[in-house]
Amino acid sequence: MKKIILAFCALLFTQINLSAQVLKPVDAESKVAFVIKNMGMDVNGTLKGLKGTIQIDPSNAGKSNFDVTVDVNTINTGIEKRDHHLKGSDFFDAAKYPEIRLQSKRILHKSGDTYYAEAVLTMHGISKEIKFDFIAKPVAGGYQFTGGFSLIRQDYKIGGNSMTMSDKVNVVLSVTAKK
Repeated sequence: MKKIILAFCALLFTQINLSAQVLKPVDAESKVAFVIKNMGMDVNGTLKGLKGTIQIDPSNAGKSNFDVTVDVNTINTGIEKRDHHLKGSDFFDAAKYPEIRLQSKRILHKSGDTYYAEAVLTMHGISKEIKFDFIAKPVAGGYQFTGGFSLIRQDYKIGGNSMTMSDKVNVVLSVTAKK
């Protein structure tokens, strides 16, 4: 009887362990990208240095959460002079605010692999709530998360008033996270 109870407990623990997975983002397999219009043209950029934790529980989305950061000093638009300017005090002020943080407040399952997140985005010392959909698909050893959202850069006091640069920034996320 003890062996049956122990076997049942081991099976139960295995099932619980499989349903709620705590994962770490794999920076080399992930992409945090942004697009902003400047002088009528799209300026594309990326950020690296992705760190944090992501917990996904497909059977109970309410137990899922994430808390991740990217390194502002890794900003890359393909033009070194522009990247240096973006890191300066006129824009991101990377010396004072070296990270951008995204932390979930609530995650809901919509359908299939699609989820809805309410999160707090902290950038340039300012925190604002954002809402967005994302897709979570199992991959070997973890999950692939894809989604995106838009923000108003001046809400975060990034860059001043500009007649040539858009206030709207589109952010696209493709994050691989593994144990």
